[in-house]
Amino acid sequence: MNRLLAKLASRLVRKGSLSITDADGAVHSFGDGSGEPVRIVIHSRRAERAIALDPMLAVPESYMEGELDFERGDVLALLKLSYQNLDGAGAETFVMKLGEGVRYLFRRLHQFNPAGRSKRNVARHYDLSGELYRLFLDEDMQYSCAYFPQPDISLDEAQRAKKRHIAAKLALEPGQKVLDIGSGWGGLGLYLARQFDVDLLGVTLSEEQHAVSRKRAEEEKLDGKARFEIADYRALSGPFDRIVSVGMFEHVGINHYRTFFDKCAQLMGDAGVMLLHTIGRTSGPTVTNAFIRKHIFPGGYIPSLSEVIPAIEKSGLMVTDVEVLRLHYAETLKNWRERFLANRDKVLEIYDERFARMWEFYLAGSEAAFRWQDLVVFQIQLAKKRETLPLTRDYIGETEKRLASPDGQKTFTDAAE
Repeated sequence: MNRLLAKLASRLVRKGSLSITDADGAVHSFGDGSGEPVRIVIHSRRAERAIALDPMLAVPESYMEGELDFERGDVLALLKLSYQNLDGAGAETFVMKLGEGVRYLFRRLHQFNPAGRSKRNVARHYDLSGELYRLFLDEDMQYSCAYFPQPDISLDEAQRAKKRHIAAKLALEPGQKVLDIGSGWGGLGLYLARQFDVDLLGVTLSEEQHAVSRKRAEEEKLDGKARFEIADYRALSGPFDRIVSVGMFEHVGINHYRTFFDKCAQLMGDAGVMLLHTIGRTSGPTVTNAFIRKHIFPGGYIPSLSEVIPAIEKSGLMVTDVEVLRLHYAETLKNWRERFLANRDKVLEIYDERFARMWEFYLAGSEAAFRWQDLVVFQIQLAKKRETLPLTRDYIGETEKRLASPDGQKTFTDAAE
């Protein structure tokens, strides 16, 4: 085995049980033997060297290329073992810290996302086959953190609960103009138009998502209430009574936070309310995971609150509520990963083995980060005036209960009939 790799593994894995079969067929064991064992096979010396020098990138890439396989355990088990050991002081090696330090120096360059580059970055991920996403998402194609008021509910119900939770925080009234920045496949926007009789504009940079959203609006006869356009948020004109953005802020890039919130303030009417739903981290500023940046979300970045709040304050918007959803995304990703693996044969009909392995690592790695690292979801409510919203948060729960009741599930069209 590569000597540097052996040193890395022996320093990193103090607890648990990891065995590595190297390119020569020799078996090496690490850890104290506790817990469920993880056994991996590395098929080439090239992969051994790469993992020794940059494990955060080379482990997933080696798995993608078929140069690393599992004899026992899986990607999630390996990541659990790694993260539980990283909790110990001094577990990170010099090589790992050096790699992250170099990436930190270039993080603003990696997150430079003008309009043209933003559209290309979006296409890399969201313009993949719609059939791929249908294999693992819920019935409404919600590709963001679900909300689990009870831990044992289904993914479909948790995504419905997420839409109710967000709608309640927007304090919507019929006839209002609502902007959905990063509208995905249209599910949230259609829900708001259907349930609250608002006029909605949803914008996306994805050709695939735009086509699906418009078709859904036409099929549900909501195209007069919910419009979907391909547009960059920086090119929009207001005013809007309400703004919502779910799962889009991660693509803005730290260089553009001031631009984003300044634009939202410009688009929002004086009595406006905004709800920003974004992945965040409970630790301080850092860098995007190398594998995620290179292969999954180019230009993406997950911020800490300390990076977001200053841009909000300078825009003139007021933070009226912050909620931290902790394990909700871990449970969402568990559902996605299990559905993806159950449909792996169908994934291979659309893409190849390399793609399937890449996405398997992406989904497992994301679940692990929410379950054992510092990732959470922030829901940040914003307004221009302190008197716009009720004095207490009671209205949120009351609205959710109403929407979840049989009467609350009736649309304004149903009421009119």
